[in-house]
Amino acid sequence: MFATLGLFKDIPCPEGQECSLMRCMFSHTHSSDDPSPTPNTSIATEGTTSIPSKSSGLQKAPAQSKGTSRVKPSPPVRTDSASMKAASSSPANKKPRTTPSSPSTLHSTARAVSPPRPTPVPTSAVRNATTPTKPTAQLPLRKAPRESLNPRMLPKAPTTHTVRMSILKKLHGAMASLNNKIALDKANTEKSLVLSPDELITMALDEEEKAAKDNASVYSNVIKLRIVKLAKMSNEDWLKEVKAHLNERYYKLGPVQTEHKPKVLTTGLSPEEEITIARRLITPLQGLEQHGYVTKAPSNQEVENARKGVVESKGWEKCDRCGGRFQVFPGRREDGSLTTGGQCTHHPGKPLWPPRQKTDRITGSREAYFSCCNEPVGTSSGCTKSPTHVFKVSETKRLASVLQFEITPEQPDKGPQPPVCFDCEMGYTTLGLELIRLTAVSWPEGKNLLDVLVRPIGEILDLNSRFSGVFPEHYTQAVPYGSPAVVSTPTGPEEGEIQHPPLQVVESPAAARALLFQLLQPDTPLIGHAIDNDLNACRIIHPTVIDTVILYPAAGGLPNRMALRTLARRHLEREIQTGGNRGHDSKEDATATGDLVRVKVAETWKILKSKGWVLQAGQLVPPPGATEDPAESKLGGGAGQKRSNSTLD
Repeated sequence: MFATLGLFKDIPCPEGQECSLMRCMFSHTHSSDDPSPTPNTSIATEGTTSIPSKSSGLQKAPAQSKGTSRVKPSPPVRTDSASMKAASSSPANKKPRTTPSSPSTLHSTARAVSPPRPTPVPTSAVRNATTPTKPTAQLPLRKAPRESLNPRMLPKAPTTHTVRMSILKKLHGAMASLNNKIALDKANTEKSLVLSPDELITMALDEEEKAAKDNASVYSNVIKLRIVKLAKMSNEDWLKEVKAHLNERYYKLGPVQTEHKPKVLTTGLSPEEEITIARRLITPLQGLEQHGYVTKAPSNQEVENARKGVVESKGWEKCDRCGGRFQVFPGRREDGSLTTGGQCTHHPGKPLWPPRQKTDRITGSREAYFSCCNEPVGTSSGCTKSPTHVFKVSETKRLASVLQFEITPEQPDKGPQPPVCFDCEMGYTTLGLELIRLTAVSWPEGKNLLDVLVRPIGEILDLNSRFSGVFPEHYTQAVPYGSPAVVSTPTGPEEGEIQHPPLQVVESPAAARALLFQLLQPDTPLIGHAIDNDLNACRIIHPTVIDTVILYPAAGGLPNRMALRTLARRHLEREIQTGGNRGHDSKEDATATGDLVRVKVAETWKILKSKGWVLQAGQLVPPPGATEDPAESKLGGGAGQKRSNSTLD
C-alpha cells in the first residue's frame, strides 16, 4: 500500500461512512468535539449510523466501554500483563501519529477503538409528537442519493433548462444559508437536523421538481416567493421544514401534520361588523361596461337582431381554442353532427414570456413559449387534440338571445339578506359557453347555501373539465334538485378518489338563477372573482357587487386581472386549484374569494380606526368634524363616491 500525499484530505469520501479502506485518501466527517481527527478515522456522528470495519486481517483490539463512539488519539487499551508487555514494545505505545501513513495509528485508533455498535437516529430529531413512532432499532439509515445540482428531467418542463438552473441555484443557496446557521447555532440541541451536502441538494431538487409539476403555469412566481420566504425564515421554522422533509423522504412517514394546517383568518371583528365594513367595498359597475360588466338588459329589438345575425351566419364560428373556423349545428344536423372541422388541435396552456434580462439588448429578447408543453409560440399547431371545436359568445345582445338578462327582484317578505359569495363553472355547448354548475356560500362564515349542476340549453360539446371540474360522471350520478343526497361511487374520472354524495341537478340555467335569487335582495352584497363572467353566465344584473378583481387590481388595471390562485397564495397563504386535470372546485374558489374580501375588510377597518372611526351598534361612526372617508381613495372601487353606512339590521 502506498503512502498518500494528502492531496485529497479536504475532499469528503464518496463512500462516506461505508468506506472500508484501511487508509482512505479522502477525508471523513467528524464531530465538532474532535477538532483534529485523522482523515481515515471512522467516526459515528450524531444522526448517522457508524459502520463497523469490514477488513478481517487487522488485529482485534479489546472493546471499550459501552457508548464510546468517537475516536481520540490515545494509547491502546491494556487488559492484562501479557498485553501490557506487548504494548510496551510496540510502536503504538509511543506518541501517536496522525498521518495517514502510520500503520500504528490505523491499528490503535481507526479500527480498534471504534466499536461496531450502530447509533440510530434520535427519534426526537425528526418526529413530531403526533406522528406514530417506530422502534428505535428499526429506524433506517439516512442516506441521501448522490445527485448534482441540476434540474431533474420532466416530460413537460414549465420553462427552459437555463431558467430552471438559475432558480434552482438560488433556492439551494437560500437553503444552504439556513443550514449553516443551524450548524453554527450552539444552542441547537438537534444536531442531526444539520443536512449533509447531498441531503441539501436532494431537498432543493425535490422542492423545485414539485413546483415544476404542480404549478407549471406560475412556476417562476411560486419559486421566487419561496426563495423570499426562506430568506426571512427563522431557525425554528427551518427546523420544522427539515423535519417534514426527512420524515417524508427517508422515513416514509409523510409530511409533519402541523405544517399543512390552513392559516386561520381572523379580522378581530364580529360577522355583523365585517358586513358593515364590507359595504364600503361595493364595486360600482357603471362605466365598466366595456370590460364585460352588464348594467342594462338589451332591448327586444337588439335581441331580435342578434338572432337574425346567427341565422344569416349559417352557424359559422371561430374556435375559442385553435382560432380556426367551423360550423356548429344547434339541434344537430340531419346526419347527427353537431360541428364540422373534425378534431381541434390546440395548446391548452397560455403563452408565457421569459423575464427580461440585461443582455436582451445584445442577444435579443427570448421568444414566448406555451406553459403546457414548453414549445415556442408559432412552431406547432398544438400539443393536445379534442374531439370537436368550441366557441364562446361575449356580445351582450347575443347572450340575451339565448336567455334574457334579469335584474335581481325585490322580496319584501324576506327582509335584508346577508352577503353571498358565489362561483360558476361553464362548459362549451352548441350555443357557446354555458352555465353547468353554480355554487353559493354565506359570507363571512363560508357555509354552503347552494351547489347544483345545471343542464345547459344547447347540446354539450365539451364540459371543459380541465377547468370546470365537472365530468360526465357528475351528470350520470346526479339526482334532481330537492332529492335527499345519498352516498355514491367516486365522482371523478379516476379510481381511488374521495367519495362524495352526488350533486343535485336543475333542468336549466333559468332554474339555477331562480334558486340564487331566493338568497338575494337588490342591496345584498354579491361577492365573486371576475364576477362579470359569473353574472353573465347566469344572465343576472345585480346592482350590489364586490369583485376581488377590482379590490386587488393587476398592474395597468382592467382588462388585466390577477388570477384567483395567485391572490390566494399571496394574501391567504393558501394553495387552491391544485387538482390538475380534475379541474377546479367551485366551493373552494367561492370560499377563497370570500376570504380575500375579509382580508380587505381588515385593512379597511385598520385605516378607519386610525382616523378615529368607531363601530357603535353595528354602525360606523366618523370622528367629529370628519368630511371624507379615509378608506375611500385607497380600498375598494368607486373612488370619490359617497357610500351609505347602512347595515343589514
